Amino acid sequence: MATSEPANGSLDPKPVPHNGGTLSAMPEVKYNWKDITEDFVSCTSDLKLGELLHDANFGLFEAMSAIEMMDPKMDAGMISHKTGHKVLDFEQSIEAGRVKIKDLELPELIGIIDTTLACMTTWLEGHSLAQTVFTNLYTHNPDLIEDRCLRAFTVAVLKIVDIIKDKVIRAGVFEEEDFQSLTYGFKLAHNITELRVSGMLKEVEEEYNRRIKNTRSRQGEERDAAKELEHEQCIAVQSRIKFCRMFYMALLSFNKKEVKSGVEEARKLLLQASDLLPALRKSIHLGIQPVEKEPTEGQSSDHAVIMGFEPLVNQRLLPPTFPRYSKILDSNAAVEYFEGLVARLKAVCDVIALNSFHVVLDFFSDFSKQCPCVLSRSILQLIFLPYANKKVYGIEMLPDVLRDCIRMFVCPPALAAKSPLYNNSHAKEMVDSLLLHSVRPMCTLVQIQGHNHARQRDKLGQVLEELATLQEEAEKVDANLHSLLSKAEPKRSYQACFGSWVMYHTLRVMIRHVLSGFELELYATHEYHYIFWYLADFLYAWFISTVTRADSMLQEHETSYLDTPPKGRSNKKKNKRKKTRPLEKELMQAQGLQTLCSAYYKAVVGFTLDGKLKRPNCEFDNEKVRFEHRFGNFANVLTPPLVQYEQFLEVTDTRKFDQPPTALDMYYAACKLFMQASAVLEKIPNPSTELSSIVRVAKTNMVVLKLLMGGHKRDSHHPPDFEFTTNKTFPIIKLK
Repeated sequence: MATSEPANGSLDPKPVPHNGGTLSAMPEVKYNWKDITEDFVSCTSDLKLGELLHDANFGLFEAMSAIEMMDPKMDAGMISHKTGHKVLDFEQSIEAGRVKIKDLELPELIGIIDTTLACMTTWLEGHSLAQTVFTNLYTHNPDLIEDRCLRAFTVAVLKIVDIIKDKVIRAGVFEEEDFQSLTYGFKLAHNITELRVSGMLKEVEEEYNRRIKNTRSRQGEERDAAKELEHEQCIAVQSRIKFCRMFYMALLSFNKKEVKSGVEEARKLLLQASDLLPALRKSIHLGIQPVEKEPTEGQSSDHAVIMGFEPLVNQRLLPPTFPRYSKILDSNAAVEYFEGLVARLKAVCDVIALNSFHVVLDFFSDFSKQCPCVLSRSILQLIFLPYANKKVYGIEMLPDVLRDCIRMFVCPPALAAKSPLYNNSHAKEMVDSLLLHSVRPMCTLVQIQGHNHARQRDKLGQVLEELATLQEEAEKVDANLHSLLSKAEPKRSYQACFGSWVMYHTLRVMIRHVLSGFELELYATHEYHYIFWYLADFLYAWFISTVTRADSMLQEHETSYLDTPPKGRSNKKKNKRKKTRPLEKELMQAQGLQTLCSAYYKAVVGFTLDGKLKRPNCEFDNEKVRFEHRFGNFANVLTPPLVQYEQFLEVTDTRKFDQPPTALDMYYAACKLFMQASAVLEKIPNPSTELSSIVRVAKTNMVVLKLLMGGHKRDSHHPPDFEFTTNKTFPIIKLK
């Protein structure tokens, strides 16, 4: 242990290499070290066993989180000292002959491209650029590369990294575990234009097309194995360069100011890129393969190490934290990742065909359930709201979109052209103010769907506070509009149109918040009874009531303000047949899910009465605390009010009945409810994949409970299994 002081006049210039490859003079400080080890040991000898010495700025917390310098297990910068070879940067590797910058053979090009793509996919999965893409030494200074193919590819990779980083940061739907944007000072080819990059790739592609034609088999010509192998290798390189160009141009197309035309262009380019991926997969074996190294302390042996790659070259750039090892995906896994990424990006393009805000919100929700990557989530956000939450698809202002959405939901008199409120300046001012205040919470709902599922649950709880404020304002607007309408049309009653719309979104968020707990495996089985009860008897009950009220308001207002009065009896019947109910499908789904949750509640109570499902010992558990914790976020919402634990106990207490239900009674009720739920959900036209899986779950559970009532495994005291493989939210019950 030593302390130091700078020696007088000890600043000597020393050239230090930078990431860009240039050398600049930086002063080096020389120290006069003084050994204080003996003094330190002498002072610590006065401490008794278990005593700790600390001051105001370095206590127990700092001591526990401190990094022990020079220890390879704690100091990431020490890993390089444990390897069996000297770590060289790009320029040093060229001088040492480890890296070729010209006259690369075809297998070397294929191997370098495949490994770089694997590093890029590893970066997209949440690892740092320093440990993934920039382990490729060629990316440190592409200007030194003389091989045209490798230089064009390397520059394109840097530009792709820059575009991805920009899109993810602009969308703002990532967390630290999703994406790391730090570039560690590396240059991302900003001096080369986008047009020049695509031109470089096109030139290389045409060069290899000529080589493919020259090595192609001709009729009557004998083919040797070497010529055939060269032909296959040229096709492999050409397909990789073309894929890189298509993917790069597709990402650029998403940046166009005319959003819809850019998305259509990107869709065509992605289709071409997806057609190239099978060729990439088939030709992986033609490239050079990673060399296996002996595992060392702090480094695994399965890190891809081929010519041009040095896993530890950037180790000193990492922060002084515990070593974090980044396992690079293999080439097959990388191609599979790109197949999924291209498919997700093509699916994202479908959003431009949707106009209704509610339909778009459902699209975001369905897309989120597929657990997409951070890039596809970000691009979806930027397609819908490309300019800082101001214009939808870069065309229409969001308040106008919300105005159309409310008009389609309940058709309030204030937004109906034939209503006396439509041209009322005071009514218009109140509605415009409400719509303006609705922009932030509605944008937040869209952005929440772009986060990963764990973060979504946290943010859903937070947005309820904003919706509660909006609900309060909507109720005031409804009250004022009621007084205005009662003066203009005394015989017509005004209903809470805007309040119902905000309530609809509030209840959707509350239901989604509770259901996400199943997906994230937050609930213990002994909690299921009050979770399903809260969903069935409270949240879905309120939701069904809100949608039913909105449906009746919509029909009434359309009849009053939109429909032309029929002249004859036959016309009246004809008009009735033509009318559709846009909320009917959602209402049927909510009724089916409410019945399903009631069935689960009855089944869980039956298992508890039968002794199959044990609850924790009261001495070590407090159900009230857990209940309040699960629904604590709902305390910010005034309507619907938070259900207190005492109210839950009072409603669900079976002792209030003259004849308390038995376990068999509960099984019978649950079986009947599962059957009813499947019958209701099966009537929904054009069911989604998730809805079909819920129907299968309901039917399976109905059969299980029928068997249980018939005596199957009734004597077993093993707790039932709740299996979430078929559906992530509603489990299949399995008896043991």
